[in-house]
Amino acid sequence: MLDSMIAYFDTIPSSHRALIMAGGITFFWVMEGVVPLFTFTYKKWSHAGLNFFFTLTTIVINFAFATVIVWASGWAVASGFGILPWLGLSGWGMFVVGLLGLDLVGAYLIHWVEHKIKVMWKFHMVHHADTHVDTTTANRHHPGESVFRAIFTLIGVVLCGAPIWLVMVYQSISVVLAQFNHANISLPASVDRAISYLIVSPNMHKIHHHYMRPQTDSNFGNIFSIWDRLFGTYQDMNMSDIRYGLDVLADETDGNMAFQLGIPFNKSIKTDE
Repeated sequence: MLDSMIAYFDTIPSSHRALIMAGGITFFWVMEGVVPLFTFTYKKWSHAGLNFFFTLTTIVINFAFATVIVWASGWAVASGFGILPWLGLSGWGMFVVGLLGLDLVGAYLIHWVEHKIKVMWKFHMVHHADTHVDTTTANRHHPGESVFRAIFTLIGVVLCGAPIWLVMVYQSISVVLAQFNHANISLPASVDRAISYLIVSPNMHKIHHHYMRPQTDSNFGNIFSIWDRLFGTYQDMNMSDIRYGLDVLADETDGNMAFQLGIPFNKSIKTDE
C-alpha cells in the first residue's frame, strides 16, 4: 500500500492535485446544505466568488514556488539533510514523522507567527474578515500571506528532509483538511470532540474564527490538533456563542475585494483588538 502511494504521489499530475482541491470543495459544499452548523442568510455563490479569487491567487503563488520546493526536496534527500534522514527513517516511520513535521512548520508555526507579528497579521486579517465561514474560506488568503505560507512550507521541507512524494501527500491532505475544518457543517458533538483529539475538527477551528481574542489567537492547527494542545494554544467554547469576523473591521467590508486587498496597507485599521 505504501509503495503504491509513494509511486503515485512521486509523480502526481497537476491535474490530479486540482481535482483533489475541487473535489473537496464540492463535497463539503454539498454537505453544508445537508447538515449546516449555522443557517446563513447570504448569497452563497456571491460569497464564494471573492474566496475563489483568493484561492486562484494562492494557486498561482504555490505554482511559482513549486519548482523551488521540488529542488529543495531533491537537494535535501540527495544530501542526507534533515530530520528524517538523520533519524534514519523510512517507510511508515518517515510518513508519520514527516507529515507531523511538515504540518508543524508549514501550518501551525506560520499560523502562530502570523498572529504575533503585526505586519504579517495585517495580511492574515483577510482570512479572518470572512463573516460567513464555510468551506470556500479555507483558501481565502491575501497573496502576501500565500507567499509567507509557501516560504514556511519550503523551510519545513528542508528541515524535515522530506522527499517530494511526502510533500505532495502533505499538501493534498492539508488542502482537504482545511476545507473540512472550515466547512459550515454540524457533526454530532461527541464525534467532533473525538476527532479533535487527533485532527482539527470543524468545531475546533470555528473557535479560531471567533471575532475576539483570546479565541482568535487559539487553535492554530490545520491537520493535527496535537500542536495546540502541546503548546497551550487550545481553546474551547460553545458553538452558539461564535460570531465570525474581526472586531476591528466592519462586517460589510468582508466582500469588498478592493478593501480586502488593501487591508495590509491600510494604516487606519488597528492591529490590536
